[in-house]
Amino acid sequence: MNEKTVGEKLRVLRGDKPREEVANAVDISVSALQMYENDRRTPRDPIKVRLAKFYNVTVEELFFNQKQHDSCGCNKRKPA
Repeated sequence: MNEKTVGEKLRVLRGDKPREEVANAVDISVSALQMYENDRRTPRDPIKVRLAKFYNVTVEELFFNQKQHDSCGCNKRKPA
């Protein structure tokens, strides 16, 4: 039961798109994107938001471990 790293998630989401396309769209350098995808750096919050928007996912899905998030009880719905 291995949780994907942020870098793995970013690489999967990018798919066949060139790094240049993604980097230009979110206004970062190609080398920065490469470091994020290789888990060598963590983007700052504004870049996290731009990457999540580009890939049409939430920041939480992309950058946080869902199991840890679930364990805090923050994700549980309250009865109506």
